[in-house]
Amino acid sequence: MSDESTPDDELMAALEQRWQSGLTDLLEPTAAEVRDAFAGGCPQCLEIGGTWVHLRMCLTCGEVGCCDSSPQTHARLHSEKTGHSVIRTIESDEDWKFSYQLNGFLT
Repeated sequence: MSDESTPDDELMAALEQRWQSGLTDLLEPTAAEVRDAFAGGCPQCLEIGGTWVHLRMCLTCGEVGCCDSSPQTHARLHSEKTGHSVIRTIESDEDWKFSYQLNGFLT
């Protein structure tokens, strides 16, 4: 057993902290919380030794994957596999949502 925490462990700890603080939006962590939890990078890219450019989060299930500028495009592949079409950026200097189904940004 390793002492290293996984991104999922870190995200769950952040959600637990929000619950203990009395916050009600437990199912929607902030972009900063997700970004911090996945600071190590795209989980799927890390598994295969790949590279990524930016990270995106599925707004249906919370899975994090790399963007379309990344070689593996894990966020888009997740959408195609599951039908979960809406993502958000978790980059610190961006604030947007995108629908793969509509092929456009959401307001």
